[in-house]
Amino acid sequence: MLRGLYDWTLSLAARKSAEWWLAFIAFVESSVFLVPADVLYLPMALSKPERAYRYALIATVASVLGGIFGWFIGHYAYEAVAKPILEFYGKYDEFEALRTSSGIGFIILMLITSGAAHLPPIKVVTILSGVIGVNLLLFIGLAIVARGARFLLLAWLLRRYGEPIKEFIEKRLGMIVGAGAAALILLYILVRYAHA
Repeated sequence: MLRGLYDWTLSLAARKSAEWWLAFIAFVESSVFLVPADVLYLPMALSKPERAYRYALIATVASVLGGIFGWFIGHYAYEAVAKPILEFYGKYDEFEALRTSSGIGFIILMLITSGAAHLPPIKVVTILSGVIGVNLLLFIGLAIVARGARFLLLAWLLRRYGEPIKEFIEKRLGMIVGAGAAALILLYILVRYAHA
């Protein structure tokens, strides 16, 4: 199923409506969808490097709006909407563990690591932010920084290095994600035991 979603998302890059699809995918990725917007963003930016920053802006705005939607799902519709979504993706137990141990500092950390390495998936962070009641304006500011930094960095890398950086990202994605997970765990331990 995941491979089919990935292939379908990638096929959208060639369409005339690719920018609208990018906005849609970035929006739903931040609240309910499994495939990251990068799958569509990367081929679009590589095929038209002069538009890389425009695509980054579209992805950032849509991702933040989707994050706000995820926050509202978590805050107002956890039992009816968020819980079934999390159960569908097999993330409910992980989410509950995060829910019981999360505060604003941990949310900030997760937004950064999610922006950098998709760990945890952004939808988990946005829903969790709503569930634990992170101030919405603070959440929006953090989401703009975290998501904007990710897409703008990708735009800069693609404009500067082109196709070779795409191959580097794709080949080393596992290593990048692993490093992000290790950083998340280390920072969580430091924050948790610093206040103990």
